[in-house]
Order: sequence, then C-alpha cells, then structure tokens
Amino acid sequence: MTSGFWILAAIGNFLATLARIFDSPISEVLKMNVMRSFATQITLGRLLTFQIVMALLVSILSSRVKKNGGALWLLIAALAGALAPVFESHSSALGSHGLAIGSLVIHVLGLSFWIGSVSSLLLMSTEARARAFSRVSTIALWSSTAVVLSGAMNAWTRLRISQDWFTSYGALIAVKITLTITVLVVASRIRKSILVDRFLPFEVSILFAIMSIGAILNRFTPVEEVSGSFDKTRELVGISMPDAPTLSRVFFEYEANGLILGLLIFVTALYIRGVVALSRRGVKWPVGRTISFAIGISLLDYATSGGLGLYAHFSFQYHMMAHMVLSMIAPIAIILSAPITLALRTLPIGRDKDERGIRGLLLSFLHSKPTALWTHPIIALAIFDGSLFALYFTPLFGELMSSHFGHMVMDLHFIGAGLLFFHVIVGIDPNPRRVHHLVRVVMLLAAMSIHAFFSVALMSANSLIDGGYYALLERPWATDLLSDQKVGAAIGWAMGEIPIVVAL
Repeated sequence: MTSGFWILAAIGNFLATLARIFDSPISEVLKMNVMRSFATQITLGRLLTFQIVMALLVSILSSRVKKNGGALWLLIAALAGALAPVFESHSSALGSHGLAIGSLVIHVLGLSFWIGSVSSLLLMSTEARARAFSRVSTIALWSSTAVVLSGAMNAWTRLRISQDWFTSYGALIAVKITLTITVLVVASRIRKSILVDRFLPFEVSILFAIMSIGAILNRFTPVEEVSGSFDKTRELVGISMPDAPTLSRVFFEYEANGLILGLLIFVTALYIRGVVALSRRGVKWPVGRTISFAIGISLLDYATSGGLGLYAHFSFQYHMMAHMVLSMIAPIAIILSAPITLALRTLPIGRDKDERGIRGLLLSFLHSKPTALWTHPIIALAIFDGSLFALYFTPLFGELMSSHFGHMVMDLHFIGAGLLFFHVIVGIDPNPRRVHHLVRVVMLLAAMSIHAFFSVALMSANSLIDGGYYALLERPWATDLLSDQKVGAAIGWAMGEIPIVVAL
C-alpha cells in the first residue's frame, strides 16, 4: 500500500514540477508531447521519471521478494528513486553546491531510514515489535543524528545569518527545527517508556510532517541578491574560480564535498565505535591500525574536499594528483587498518539460530559468489587499471567532469577500485579467495606496466581528452591546456609507481 502512495506522489511531483516550470496549471501540461520532452530532454525530468520507474518497480516486486538478498536490492532501488531528484535541488550558481547537495542527500537518506524503521514498528505484532525495538532504536539514533547534522549544514548553505531567517523560507526552516526537536524528545520518551503504543504514532506523525515541510522547502529557494556579474565558472562547477594555486592554497583551501565528507564521517564513527567496543571488553586494538585508518581517511578528505580536491575541478594535473591519492595512496592505509576484521569482531550477531544479525550478513556477503568474483586477481586488476583507458580515452571523462554528480561518481570509483586492488594485494582482512604471494607480485608488476603504458600514451597525446571542459572554465592561470594535460600524465606516472613499489 505504501508503495502505491509513493507512485501517486512521484507522478504528482512530476506534474507539479512541470507545471511550475511552465508557470501554468497542471491541466495545461497534461499533454503527451510536453511530458515526453520533459521526461527525456531535461535532467530534472529524467530524474523524476526515474523516480516513478523505481516506485513502480518496488511496488511490483515487493510482494514477490522472499530472501534477504532480494530485499536488499529492493532497498537500493527505493533509495535510488527517493534520492535521484535531490541532485537537481540546488543551483550550482548559488555556490557551496557540493555541500548543499551532499548534505541534502544525507538528510533525505537519514530521514528515510528514520521514518521507515519507526513506521515498521506500527505494522508489527506486539511480539515482533518487542523483538525489533532495540534494533530499530539503534537505526533511529544513527539516522536522527545524520538528519540533524545534515539539516544544519544544508540550512547554513542556503540561509545568510541575518535576514533570511525572517523570510517565509526561513520561517519554514524554523518550524522544521522545532518539529525535529519535538520528535527527538518524543523518541527519547518512547525509548524510556513501556507505553510504546501511545507515543509511537505521534512520533511517526511528526516525522511525516517534517518530511512534508522538507518537500515544500525543496521546491523553493531563499531569496538571493542579484549579482551584477554572471559567474560562468560557478554555474558550471558550483565553485567560483580559485586564485592560481600556491603551496599554501593547495594545502589549506577547503571546499566541502558534502556527500563524500558525510560518508567519511560515518565510517570514521563506525570505526571508533568498534575500537571502543573492543576496549570495553578488555581487548586492545592495535594503535598502528587506528593511526593507519586516520591517515587514510584524512587523505581521502584532502583529495575530495581539501585544496587538492578543489583544484582538481580546474586543472588536469591536480585532478591526476587527486586520482592517485584516492586510488593508490589512501586505500593502502585504509586496507592496513583492517576495517573488516574490526567489523567482524564488534558487529552484533543473531539473537537465535534463525537470525543472522549484521555480522552474519557481512559473513554471507564475504563468502558470496559475487565477492569471490570481484576479488579474483584478474578482475581486480582489470577494474584498477583497465578503467583508466575506459575513462580517459573515451568521451566519458569530459562528461563526468561536467557535472557534480559525475565527478563524485568518478571519485567513488577511484576509491573503490583502489580498495579492491590493494585488498587483494596487501589486505590483512578475510578474503574469500586465497591469493598466492607469487600471484600478488605478478599482479603488482602487471599493474606497474599497464600504468606506465597508460601514462606514456597520455603524455604522447596531441589533443585534449576533456571534451572541452577545461576550455569552458577560461581559467586565468595555467592557460596552456595541453601542457597541463601532459604534466598531469607525468605526475600520474610518478605518483602511481611509488605506492605499488611500497606494496611490494
């Protein structure tokens, strides 16, 4: 039934958005050619159409899914549909685009888990509710924390400190804050009270009110002062053109990528929680592993939100530096921190023989056929080095660089490919496939050779590979784009060989 409501809401949102764009009643945009053009030619229209398709898919398949694996894929489809339009909810011309979009994605994600987990209690029997209550409370705690922090960040990006709070947009933000505080108080009472049936519907009602206000806020933006000049760079990238890079700027500038920053904060919180849990049991987790994890996370943040990540948007040589840090340097530090081992030692187990628990689900994933396939040396090497050619020697690179979402996907791919490759090579965590030491050495030598060939090919190129992206930026420094590309290729070659040699 809930999926049916989602379908109707998604269709209504599609039509309301189209009517708002044309500044016309919904009845006037109910024309097949108008709706088809919006759904196929406009980015926002494509995302809203994707949301409708995901709602239909979840509605059709939800009653047919009987296993955890199928339920997980349906959850991913539902979250993808819910989050898709969020990526077009903030104009890049307003600035702080990465922080605004990222914080809103986390906000919607956290609210989805919060509402979904608490609402599920209402649908359970008394016995099942008592059994699930502690798990739902944990989910609600993490979700509510994410909602509050991400909501604060998003409000900060959209409202100026003084006057915007006195607009209608600011008033809605104030109401949302008040309701959030109220629901946190109610949730706290529920966790301490035996009268769950009395307070739970009230908590769910407030959560839906918060979600409704969020939907209204998402359709409008606070009043912006009209600038006398058009910032082309900020329109394209979401960030104003920085000054020419210097050592201090590259090291100390910071432009937050909200989604990746939130992800790093989340995994750091999980790691710290795991270490603390072991400490309470009297088990000492190696300090070196914790330091290694901190180094890896810091490098990832620096290459995505720090000065290196900032200039990676504007110069190919800095992009290549960030690429090497994300895929070759930071992953080694994270892999050596043994995060999977820590998770297996601290995650909750099933409460009886019929319940796997989170630890059981992780073990099942680690021993699954897809995981065994991904960790095959040839597959890991192909993803790690083969994707270089697919990215940089096709139009894909220019297309990904031209959008905030594409750039983020590229960064996440670099991180994932590096973690997978070095997990196979130097990993100390459990691996479903035992790889002989000699095979690892051969993999490293092959990776060095392929990377060297790629770098030489890129250095020898006499044409730009960015599809015109860097030329559109019209940066006032490092104006020789081909020279910048060749320097980036040389830097990539040099930086890429060092971690591989260290891994040997």
